[in-house]
Amino acid sequence: MLACFAVVPMGIESGVKNLVAEALAIVDASGLAYQLGAMNTTIEGEPGEVMEVILRCHRRVLEIAPRVLTSITIDERKGATGRLTGKVKDVEEVLGKALGRK
Repeated sequence: MLACFAVVPMGIESGVKNLVAEALAIVDASGLAYQLGAMNTTIEGEPGEVMEVILRCHRRVLEIAPRVLTSITIDERKGATGRLTGKVKDVEEVLGKALGRK
């Protein structure tokens, strides 16, 4: 399963980078493959593991912020693995060049 998620703290007056770092420490410690993006994080693994990590991130940020909004987009394809990078490579192959690496 691939899951793209964003944990958005509400009611915080300053920047959110420290809160994002708190959540990413959980993702990183999980041992699952992931990719941090500018607006979200994509994580790959077994459904139960992926959802548990996302919920832990949500709960951790909620310990710090008074309100948290978490959005999740799931892509689950039976038998598929390595899709975190594979999906990107598929599109790059069609275009004949690497994308987004500046």
